[in-house]
Amino acid sequence: MGLLDGKNALIFGVANKNSIAWGITEALHQEGATVGLSYAGEVLKKRVTPLAESLSLDFVQECDVTDDAALDRVFAAAKERFGKLDILVHAVAFATREDLEGEFVNTSRSGWTTALNVSAYSLVAMAQRARHLMPDGGSIVSLTYYGSEKVMPRYNVMGVAKAALEATTRYLAYDLGPQHIRVNAISPGPIKTLSAAGIPGFRDMMRFSELASPIPELVTQEDVGKTAVWLCSDWGRLVTGQTIYVDSGYSVMGIPLRALLALEEQKKTTE
Repeated sequence: MGLLDGKNALIFGVANKNSIAWGITEALHQEGATVGLSYAGEVLKKRVTPLAESLSLDFVQECDVTDDAALDRVFAAAKERFGKLDILVHAVAFATREDLEGEFVNTSRSGWTTALNVSAYSLVAMAQRARHLMPDGGSIVSLTYYGSEKVMPRYNVMGVAKAALEATTRYLAYDLGPQHIRVNAISPGPIKTLSAAGIPGFRDMMRFSELASPIPELVTQEDVGKTAVWLCSDWGRLVTGQTIYVDSGYSVMGIPLRALLALEEQKKTTE
């Protein structure tokens, strides 16, 4: 018996085998959920289709999350395939590279609109449609990052978008709570994914996070997947409106003394 036996899940945002969304997919599937996938853009089809086939998943749909008609199409197909949904995973975010480089103050209006639309409003758009497919209640989970509340140089407008996503999580939790639909966000530490590759200096972020965290270890897709299972199962039935950190404790630190000492030691050995 799996924790999610008999439950149907729809996951947006799988890009390849290194995606956090794929780690969640594997974890939900392992616990018995029937999973459907949605990906962004034809270019990703050749990566996502073999992954779906590896788990014998027969629902794989392309979707532009900024297009209401595309969302309507995917959720209509999900209703036809599954009847109802119990789980929705939002693992979608995007900002142009130009708006992740340089100073945040130079963010363009169009870049701001794109980042907030794709990364935050899309959760609202999905929830609007998912609620009608969750007559027995359900769980909606999104992915955020610590740059939403603290300045992460070169994360820029994406940090603002994630802040909006977390606020959206709380307001949706309030609206959907009477239907027993829970809405939460998972905030992982830095993980090497396709989207993370677009953030300048990401390797430095990973290295510093590993050195500075109370548990000196990088987070994996599997770690996030296990947390998603908890939030989507009956074990998390009264958890809603929360941002859950899966970051080896990085977010609790004030002065990252361990990391500073390690970097200083590295500097001495290279001089």
